[in-house]
Amino acid sequence: MAFSERKAIYTANSLGAMMVETEGAEFQRKATFSFYALLLVAGISLYWIWGMMYDTWYPFDKGNIGIYVIYAPLMLFGIVGLLLYRKKKHLPQ
Repeated sequence: MAFSERKAIYTANSLGAMMVETEGAEFQRKATFSFYALLLVAGISLYWIWGMMYDTWYPFDKGNIGIYVIYAPLMLFGIVGLLLYRKKKHLPQ
């Protein structure tokens, strides 16, 4: 296959071209923001429900470390994702 016969890697109909549209980009930002908000809510509610069921709020105890391994990443990824995908403020020009 000669160099001129190769197919183009980037075409006008790729997914990258859809991201240029503001409607598609805004929907993706809102969907991703909602997912990270769900992670944060899941982490907080898991900690709260677990604390109510087992009547302990200290996760660093030797017998309670397993729940810490689950809810800490949920809350951490939720907070970081919310910070990354929040709506940007437009600066006046």
